[in-house]
Amino acid sequence: MEKIAVLIPCYNEELTIEKVIKDFRKELPEADIYVYDNNSKDKTVEIAKANGAIVRHEYKQGKGNVVRTMFREIEADIYIMVDGDDTYPAEFVHKLIEPIRTGQADMTIGDRLSNGTYQEENKRHFHEFGNKLVKKSINTLFRTNLKDIMTGYRVFNKMFVKNMPVMTPKFEIETEMSLYALDKKYIIKEIPIIYRDRPDGSVSKLNTVSDGIKVVKTIANMFKNYKPLQFFTTIAILLMLIGIVIGTPVIVEFLKTHYITKVPSAILATGIITLAVIIEQCGVILHTVVKNHKEMYELNLLRYRQIEDLKK
Repeated sequence: MEKIAVLIPCYNEELTIEKVIKDFRKELPEADIYVYDNNSKDKTVEIAKANGAIVRHEYKQGKGNVVRTMFREIEADIYIMVDGDDTYPAEFVHKLIEPIRTGQADMTIGDRLSNGTYQEENKRHFHEFGNKLVKKSINTLFRTNLKDIMTGYRVFNKMFVKNMPVMTPKFEIETEMSLYALDKKYIIKEIPIIYRDRPDGSVSKLNTVSDGIKVVKTIANMFKNYKPLQFFTTIAILLMLIGIVIGTPVIVEFLKTHYITKVPSAILATGIITLAVIIEQCGVILHTVVKNHKEMYELNLLRYRQIEDLKK
């Protein structure tokens, strides 16, 4: 029998968690609903228990830590991850599940952006700008066309959940999932959904300034970790151009007079160009490391599939 698990990471969601649980129980009466509390200081835990959810705890703060624990502890065939803030309607869950059930996708994404409801409902325009910046960067990096990178409404198959190494501790987890799926060539399918903003009294856990900084760091780390050759080559080219600009007057002077008076400039230009060469070599080495890692991952995934087939 197919086992479905609804996973709800929560931190101070007493105003909305009851509705989220009831909505998903109505749509999926056969599913196990798990609420993972992340040190809530309100009545989230009491309300979740009173409404029949299976409540567990993750004491390391951060959504990424919660997701890591959920993925490691829960055994199911289909995993539904949704925020506890009632911004994602439960009635779309059947459309998200169907491609997973039929094997057409490994991860389905609740796309908030295509139909415009996120733009209408969301009152944090800087967050929307950050979403677009990350989305554009990822689509450029992987030559894809995903519409919504950072949505918190997702459905996964077991293979995806049990083989994803969750590394980020905080709210970058959705971006990490999208990157992981693209890099490891999992099948992603986006399903347009309606988005609604938090009800009055419910407060977002995101901070505009600190999370804006995180967006920039995420983009930089994304290029470094997934495409190291392109990342370090870009830096090397910039340094090389700087070295050439600084060194050109020195070369011109030497060609004219056969003597160098701009010794500091000559030393600086030589050092910058040498650094550029070293950085490019680092990119080549790390590119090889990443390539070998991907090959090992594919072999491990093959072993996982064989073990799962034996269990059946």
